[in-house]
Amino acid sequence: MSKTARRGPKKELKHDWSRVDAMTDEERHAAAMADPDARPMTDAEWARARRVPRVSIIRRAFRLSQEEFAARFHIPIGTLRDWEQGRKEPDAAAKAYLRVIASEPETVRKALLPRPRPGAMKRKREAGDVARR
Repeated sequence: MSKTARRGPKKELKHDWSRVDAMTDEERHAAAMADPDARPMTDAEWARARRVPRVSIIRRAFRLSQEEFAARFHIPIGTLRDWEQGRKEPDAAAKAYLRVIASEPETVRKALLPRPRPGAMKRKREAGDVARR
């Protein structure tokens, strides 16, 4: 016997919505405004509210996982998660970096490619000369 077949009759709803259904839109609005627990936020409260971190929007636009985005742009995964989950906010330098990533991702990727250290080619050539002798 399946789980759904064993269930009893549907439970009655705990709320009677008939009073709300009988109200006009204006009456519902007035009742909502009078409720101190459900009042709308003021402009000052909106200004103090935490912003949704934009890093997740940037990352999703590139269709990258958190791990891929962090690795590609050399951002610690914990830091990225903190930004996305709103636990921390990027500082000014990180915000600037995120703006550059959003507008010029290929340039950032190229800039972060590993580069040979100065003098490495010279040492390779010298090592080749020694091996040929």
